[in-house]
Amino acid sequence: MATRRTKTKSSEGWLLLIYKVPSESSRARVAVWRELKRLGGFYVQQAVCVLPDRGELRAGMEKVRERVTELGGSSVFLTLTEVDDDAREQFVEGFRVQSAKEYAEIVEECETKFVKEIEFERFRENYTFEEAEEIRQDLEKLRRWLAKVEDRDWMDADGKELARAKVADCERLLEEFEADVYERTEGKI
Repeated sequence: MATRRTKTKSSEGWLLLIYKVPSESSRARVAVWRELKRLGGFYVQQAVCVLPDRGELRAGMEKVRERVTELGGSSVFLTLTEVDDDAREQFVEGFRVQSAKEYAEIVEECETKFVKEIEFERFRENYTFEEAEEIRQDLEKLRRWLAKVEDRDWMDADGKELARAKVADCERLLEEFEADVYERTEGKI
């Protein structure tokens, strides 16, 4: 059975954050969770998050620890260099599943919201520069989202190529819509 190449080698370490925030504040728990998810953290269990040991992630974890302290909580930050194979596989698979879900969400966004928006504007015959510009902003949002997911995809998750292809399809659909807008508006001048 072939194993996948990962961007994190087995000899690299892991960053582990165990934290506790006051239980009466769901706002505090959500704030910490959001920051760790933004970094790409994988939750091993509640309030226990792991990331590959990289400089930028280490700095991000330190900022999260500061935030935990500001919120009246506490944390323990560990660098794991000796991780047994079972735990390592759990981490790697967790990161793959997490990234694959994000790629799937991008595909869904492309296939539903983006494509349907262009179809709806064509149905309404709303061929305006303003509408094309609004849809262009949606495309830029998709591109930024894809770039963030790719940056956090340390374990080469499934779905990256499909997500890239769907974003490219969205770009093509928008270019066709923009060409129609140009033809309809410039022809009236």
